[in-house]
Amino acid sequence: MHNAEQNHTLPTNLSSGIPEIKSTEFWRLGDRLVRRIGFGTKRLAGSDGGGADVQEKAIQLLRLAVELGVNHLDTADFYPTYGTPGNSRSFEPLDWANDVIFRALSPYADDLVIATKVGPTATGLARPDDLPGLVEANLRALGRDSLDLVYLRQAGLDSIAEHFGVLAELRSKGLIRHLGLSNVRIEHLAQAQEIAPVVAVQNRYSVDFGRVNDGTVQACGDQGIAFVPFFTLTADSREAGGVKQPEVIGQIADEHGATPAQIRLAWTLSRGDNVLAIPGTSNPRHLQENLAAGSIRLSPAQLDALDALPQS
Repeated sequence: MHNAEQNHTLPTNLSSGIPEIKSTEFWRLGDRLVRRIGFGTKRLAGSDGGGADVQEKAIQLLRLAVELGVNHLDTADFYPTYGTPGNSRSFEPLDWANDVIFRALSPYADDLVIATKVGPTATGLARPDDLPGLVEANLRALGRDSLDLVYLRQAGLDSIAEHFGVLAELRSKGLIRHLGLSNVRIEHLAQAQEIAPVVAVQNRYSVDFGRVNDGTVQACGDQGIAFVPFFTLTADSREAGGVKQPEVIGQIADEHGATPAQIRLAWTLSRGDNVLAIPGTSNPRHLQENLAAGSIRLSPAQLDALDALPQS
């Protein structure tokens, strides 16, 4: 488990002024250095929306995460969410994660990277001309003059050029520092890169779900782009939450004295130094267990056994 020390200084490449990475514990999001296990705010409310004191508990959990060394938060203005019973693809948005981040952590530490996403709305994918307003709403709620990283979360587009172009323009105005893509195909990455640099891609991916994205993980690694998977713990349960527990994962967890969630995270980190994890939870114990997963090293035989899992 990471301790609360906040010294993240690494040697610097004098020609670029950007820190050189000397440890697989870190990866670079543009010019920002983050630990490879961060924290996602999607599950801050728990699995059922939580009770009246849920926001205060969320504030305490976020402060604990930062005390334990987390310096990469993943959020959205419609987070946290909880699953709709009987439908793994549907969720209810609660719309208070950004406000709680501000209340918990402002004024922000210099090394804290807050990544957010725009695109989804209550009526479907935002139009390109909606995106400036969505970015401004994130800026207000988070109390920032500039957003560290904004993902375009697309759905159903053949070309993302028009949407991404709007975000690139906002980046040129200083409202956004770095750009990312979410829920995309390889061709979308190429389209975006013709417009502006992409520092991160965020797609569904886990040991037994979303392996259609193996090629995207590899392409990102080859280009030095962070790959930030979602549904790593829930797999095909998606919005329903929980941790999928095939028998082989349970067996390997027993061999390490670990939890199934930790084994899923350890496998995720094994996919490449550019792969980051953003497990979310509303439980302080689970938070600490998730961060401790970074110390687990899976053997070649264990990796082979996990890679052989049926895919969904």
